[in-house]
This record gives sequence, C-alpha cells and structure tokens, in this order.
Amino acid sequence: MRNFLFKKYDSGEWLEKNKLLIVYIISLAYIALNAYLIVKDNYWALALPLFLVILWYYIYRLDVIILLIVGLTPLALNVVEFELGAGISIPTEPLLFGVLVIFVLKLFYHNDFDPKIWRHPMSVVILIQLGWLLLTSITSQVPLVSFKYLLSRLWFVIPMFFMAIPLFKNLKNIRRFIWLYAVPLAGVIFYTLYQHYKLGFDEEAGHWVMSPFFNDHTVYGAILAMFVPVFTAFSFSKAYSKTHRFFSFIILAILLVALFFSYCRAAWVSLAAALIIYFIVLFKIRFKWIAVGLVGLVMVFYVFQNEIFDVLERNKQGTSGNFIEHVQSISNISTDASNLERINRWQSAIRMYKDRPVFGFGPGTYQFEYAPYQLSQEKTEISTNAGDRGNAHSEYIGPLAETGLPGMLLVITIVITMIVVGMNNYRKAESREVKVLSLAVTLGLITYFLHGLMNNFLDTDKASIPVWGFIAMLVSMNLYSLKSAAKEKEEEKKEEN
Repeated sequence: MRNFLFKKYDSGEWLEKNKLLIVYIISLAYIALNAYLIVKDNYWALALPLFLVILWYYIYRLDVIILLIVGLTPLALNVVEFELGAGISIPTEPLLFGVLVIFVLKLFYHNDFDPKIWRHPMSVVILIQLGWLLLTSITSQVPLVSFKYLLSRLWFVIPMFFMAIPLFKNLKNIRRFIWLYAVPLAGVIFYTLYQHYKLGFDEEAGHWVMSPFFNDHTVYGAILAMFVPVFTAFSFSKAYSKTHRFFSFIILAILLVALFFSYCRAAWVSLAAALIIYFIVLFKIRFKWIAVGLVGLVMVFYVFQNEIFDVLERNKQGTSGNFIEHVQSISNISTDASNLERINRWQSAIRMYKDRPVFGFGPGTYQFEYAPYQLSQEKTEISTNAGDRGNAHSEYIGPLAETGLPGMLLVITIVITMIVVGMNNYRKAESREVKVLSLAVTLGLITYFLHGLMNNFLDTDKASIPVWGFIAMLVSMNLYSLKSAAKEKEEEKKEEN
C-alpha cells in the first residue's frame, strides 16, 4: 500500500493519456462559469478564449500581433475620453502597449536585438528624439500630459519601427503590412462614399462622413495620399505578378476616388509634389539644379513678397464642391476660415516658442497652453477663447512650441534622414522589387511630411502606424536587402575563410 501511495508517476505520460478528459473538464468549467456570469448580467468571460489566444501569440508569435494591429488600425475607434482631453484608440493602442511591454521584457532578459538596428543613422536620430521628449516632459508645464504623450509615442515607435525592422527582412512582410492596412481601409472608403452619396456628395459633409473611423477629412486624406504611390508601384511594376498588379490597380482606383471626394486640399498638393519628385528621380536631375531652383523661388518670393501677399489677400474663393474652385481656396488667406485659423494656430505657436525657445511647453501641451497667445485680430469664427480645439496643425511648428527649437530640428532631421536612406536604397539595390518598394515608400512618406506642413497626426494610430512602419521598411531594406542573396552568400563564405 505504501509503495502504491508514494509511486512516482510520469506527469507527461499521465497528461498524454488523459488530455481528452482534461479538455472536457476545462470546457465544462468554462461553460458553467459563463452561465453563472450571464445570469448575473456579466459577460466578460465570453472574451476569455480570445484573450488566451492573443496571449499565446504575444509570447510565441509577436510578429503576428504586429500585423494584426496593422489590419485593425483603419477600423479602430477612439472611444475613451479622459478629463485631460486625450483619448485611446480601441483596440490598437492597448495591443501596442502590450507589444511595448513584451519588447522591454525580452530586451531585459535576452538582449538579442540586432545591434545593427540600434546603430543605424535613422534609429540614432529617433532615439535622440525620444530622449529629448523625455527631457522636455520633465520640464513640461503639464508633466502628466507630456508623459502620457511620451508613452504613446513609445508604443507607436517601438512596435512599428524597432520591432518591425527585423520583421521586414522578409520582403513578403512588407507587402503583408501594406495590404493588411489597405484592405480594411478600402472597407472604410466604401462606408465613407456610401454616407457621402446619401448626402449628395456635399463638400461640407465630406469633412466628417468618414467618422467614426477617422476624425476628419484631413487625416483621412493624408493616409489616402500616402498609399497612392505604393499602389501605383504595385499596379505598374513588372516586379510583381499580373494577379498582384490587377488587384493593386483596383485598390489604387479606390484610393484615387476616395482622395478626390475627401476634399482635402493639403493631400492633393502633397500628392502633386510627390509626383514632381518622382519625375526628378526618374530623369536623374542633379541636386545642384534642384537647389538652384529652390534658391531662385525663395529670392523671387523675397523680392515680390508685397505683390504676392496682395494677390493672396484678393483671393476670396472659399471651399467649394467644384474641384478647381476648391484648389483655388488653398491660397485664400483673407476669408477662408480654415486657412485663417491655421495661421492663428501657427502664430500662437511661434509666440509660445519665443517664451520657451529651448525646452518648449512640453510634449502634447499645445492645446492646453495656446489660448493666451492668440491675438484678437487673428482669431476667426472657429477660434475659441479657451483655445481648446486641437493642436498646432503642423508636424514642425507644433514641436517648436512644445519641445523648443531642438525638437523641431529633430523632426526635420528625421525627414531628411528618411529621404536619404530611401534614395540610397533606390540607387544601390540590386533587386528590382527593392528598388520599386524603396522609391514608392519614400514617396508615400514624402506626401505625409509635406502634408505635415499644414496638419499633424503622429499622435494618432491612423497615421503613426503606417508612417513608422514605412520608415522601418526603408531601414530594413537598407540593412538586409540591398545585395542579392547570391552576393550575400559569397561574402559570408569569404568571411568564414
């Protein structure tokens, strides 16, 4: 009897023999728990299986979680509002926070992250910017807001830039990333166009019919413009199969129709500028001639600035459903409320910068601090005395007010470095697909950062996820994909010998 009671069993063997019984027991327990909770009007346990599946992927397949987040982003909803005026996008931002936590834990326990990624110039600039955001959060006028802003920047940058770089070693994952964002975006476009159709494609309605998926037409237009160069490349490059090109062309057509009906003037201008840059690259126009042209334009503006402003002030064309008239309204700085309010925000930001030129008022604080810096003669019909209607409407002037001159210079440095990396990839890549992707992704990013002269969205998941993801694509191709596979093998053999 003693031997029987104290007999050692092989737990693995016991589990193997009784695994079906264990499944039945767990299933019955879960059903009983659910039944009890439902009777009590509590339904949280229904999500338990999904939670366990996601937890498994967090532990063993973090790449799947990152791609899942990308696919959910266009459909995510900003549903939680806090007293500080901030919100959280569900489900993407909680999922991103989970990825950030896992990354930090893995880095702490394993520290096997490729050091080449940390040393890349793009990574170095981004890390310096994050460090500056930390410092200016400490000196912030509203530290709680600034540290929340810093945390949200981390959960965008870490998963979608640093963790995406090794993921994009496989070029298939670059294509997956793009398609996973584009397909649900197409669903949002159909929803938006249907809502717009019911309202007769009215220009005013075009500002909000994409709600609740996008806050307004400006961020919607920015993302549409950003994906147009990529799907143009997919549609016409022989680096891809006929099937891939066919479906890419369908998405491209959908994007262009949506962009037209977005009535987003900045998006149209940014796409036109990207097209000009494409022809500059295509015809290999030297940088010195581009520089001469830009200097010439600046000199003409300086000499004739009074005449130019006189012309602009005489432009009374407001926003319109007519395409030509709507384009003309871009330069209306006399009666167009949107343009005038943008100028009001920029002027307020510049005055804020003059008060705190080095550290700024703190990341994310502009909307809480700009009210006293408005001048009565610059206010518009959409201004408020409280100054509680959003940000500085610029990816460059906003950081100038919030993080001082160093903050704005770091943003400009990120943009310049991104373009340099993208163009180097295009020139040096031996693979046709890498050339095509590098140029298309760079042009897509250029549309965003040109649009960023007029608006800023990097504090939202809709823009941050594709922007940081696209930058990660350029860095990954720069590190891992410029040389052909055969050439890499030859170099590895030489190193071994």
